[in-house]
Amino acid sequence: MTKVYDRVALVGLGLIASSMYWAIKRAGLAGEVTGFARSAETRDTARRIGLCDRVCDTVQDAVRDADLVVLCVPVGAMGSVARDIAPVLKSDATISDVGSVKRSVIDAVAPHLPADV
Repeated sequence: MTKVYDRVALVGLGLIASSMYWAIKRAGLAGEVTGFARSAETRDTARRIGLCDRVCDTVQDAVRDADLVVLCVPVGAMGSVARDIAPVLKSDATISDVGSVKRSVIDAVAPHLPADV
């Protein structure tokens, strides 16, 4: 398959994000996949097992210059994550999520995102 994204960022490194990482890499969809987890222990584990091409210590570093950002965090945390990443998002980046509901995610995330994202 052809590379679709130069960089994909996975915010939250749990089961769903790890499955996404392996699928993206196996299919060759991205040049680089970065990741971030709030817990230093989770980040250390991710580095140890080779989850993501680069595990970042800040969410801003993980999403900076990403063409696709996937929020893999609990629905209740998505608004605060959107607020934290908004200042460094690449213009025209695509933001997606793996949350189980959509209306509350859109309501929590949309107010924080730049108009060109």
